[in-house]
Amino acid sequence: MPSKLLPFRDYDEHEVINLFKYAGTIPADQGTIVSISEGWTQSQNTELLGAVGKSYNNTVSDRYGVTASVNAAGTGDANPLGMLLHSVKEEDENGEKLIYNPRKVAEMEVVLSGQAVPIVSRGVFLYSGSAIQAQTVTAGQKLYSAADGLLTTGNHLGGQVAVAQALGAVDTTYRSILIKLEL
Repeated sequence: MPSKLLPFRDYDEHEVINLFKYAGTIPADQGTIVSISEGWTQSQNTELLGAVGKSYNNTVSDRYGVTASVNAAGTGDANPLGMLLHSVKEEDENGEKLIYNPRKVAEMEVVLSGQAVPIVSRGVFLYSGSAIQAQTVTAGQKLYSAADGLLTTGNHLGGQVAVAQALGAVDTTYRSILIKLEL
């Protein structure tokens, strides 16, 4: 099961960064821990992503995106930036392209590839992810980034920084855990 942020969230909008696109494998789920793959510069902060769909003479339907990018943090990543607040997808649950349905994109809390994805660096979240569900977690325990940006208790590897703290044990009924993200 991929990572997922459940509706209980407590964070400040000042802790959200909206300058990076997700450049990893798509789809990417909300709750994924990310690190910078290409930094932000003022002179090259946007790019032309191309036409939305089919191209016709005398029409323009370009879309723009950002150049700075992030990828899923890996095991032992020493410089994680934060956690994705929205998922990154191209298609909905029915296989229909989301690029043609912006209302559904907003309702699903999804970002299209190339667009800036909100990344939070601090807050309290109800988190559900496959790596953490299979482990024994105690209140106050430090959590680290595992493969593909999932949270894990893991062992403290050289240079690895704790990205969150568990505020309780994994709930066996709902398969979720309350975490305090601290980056």
